[in-house]
Amino acid sequence: MNRIIQSIEERHLLPALDLVEAVFTAHENADEGKLVRALVEEIRTKRFYIPQLEIVALDKDTDEVIGHCIFSRIHLEGKYEDRLLLLSPVCVKTALQRQHISKDMIEYGFEKAREMGFDAVIVEGNPRNYNARGFVTSTPHGILPGLTVDYPRTHPECLMVKELKEGTLGTITGTLEYTDYKVLCGE
Repeated sequence: MNRIIQSIEERHLLPALDLVEAVFTAHENADEGKLVRALVEEIRTKRFYIPQLEIVALDKDTDEVIGHCIFSRIHLEGKYEDRLLLLSPVCVKTALQRQHISKDMIEYGFEKAREMGFDAVIVEGNPRNYNARGFVTSTPHGILPGLTVDYPRTHPECLMVKELKEGTLGTITGTLEYTDYKVLCGE
């Protein structure tokens, strides 16, 4: 299949939401699918949202959205919002996983983010999925999970950071909280 990786366009906004919900429902459950869909909707309403960094993978022949990810601004204790991004969520149509679609979207996002002047990206997830993209555990570099970041408090290796600009690690430090997102705080 021929695919295109690009920044999202208006015609893909709803299909991307449908894909996110379907993938997370299939891999977790219906509640998780709805939660992650609501997260994407909330990100799009916040000052942290950067449309050029909402990335989709499209089937070139049908224009179907087959992959989706968002890089959005994030801060640590009110600092670094112009330097730091959060990568979340990332998903690929279930039948097309393991074909490097997420890799291609993430790498495309890294390039766009570098061009826009961002220094680093934080992600929360399974290290096996992100270490190959250059992510490393964030806690040794001074980026710590706060009270609203549940899983990495018990499994710190699941909160990771990647430098986009060499020498950034260690210059961005603090505690990550998701308090800006009602969906992630259970509100």
